[in-house]
Amino acid sequence: MAEVFLIGEIVGASGFPHTELCCKYSFEIERDWELREGIPKGQTQVDVPRDGGMTIWSQPIDLHYSCHNPMDWPKIVFQVFHLDSYGRYDLEGYGFCSVPSTPGMHSIDVVTWRPAGNLREQMSEFFVGGVPQLKNDKVIHLCTDRNRLRTQSAGVIHLSLGVVLKDFQKYGVMVSAPTPSAGAFAAAF
Repeated sequence: MAEVFLIGEIVGASGFPHTELCCKYSFEIERDWELREGIPKGQTQVDVPRDGGMTIWSQPIDLHYSCHNPMDWPKIVFQVFHLDSYGRYDLEGYGFCSVPSTPGMHSIDVVTWRPAGNLREQMSEFFVGGVPQLKNDKVIHLCTDRNRLRTQSAGVIHLSLGVVLKDFQKYGVMVSAPTPSAGAFAAAF
C-alpha cells in the first residue's frame, strides 16, 4: 500500500474578532484510506495573545496513513471557539482544507466562516451571546448543502505541514518532485 506521513503543527490563528481562542480539529478520510499511527482529532489549548496579536496554538500533528486508492485525499476540518468572560465557548468559525498531495513543507492558510443567521438570531447574539451553529458538522467539508447557507467570514487558521509520500510510484501514481526546500525535509526520512 502507498503511505502518507504528515508532520507539522497548527500554528495559530489571526483575524478573528475575539481573542481567547481554541480550535477543535479532525482529519477526515474516505473508505480507501486507513490510519496507521497518530491521533487524528483533538483540541488546542485556549491562547490569550498579548496586545490582540496572533493566537498561538503550536498544536503538533504527527500522522501516518496508508491508502489503497489515492482518490479522495484526506481533509482537515476546523472549528474555532472563543472562551468568553463567563467561561462559555462561542463559535467563531468553521473551516477545512485538503492535505497537500505533493511532498515537502507547506504553509497553509485556512479561511474560516460561520453561519450568519437570520435577524432574530443576530439580535440574540448581540444581546445574549451565542451564535448559530451547524446541526451536522459534515457540512463543513462536504459540498452538498453548504451552498444554501448564508455565511459571513471569520478569521484565518495557519498551518505548517510536512508531507512525505512512500510507494506511490510503485502503484503507478506519479508525484511531483519536491521543491529544493522540501527536498531536505524528505531526505531526512
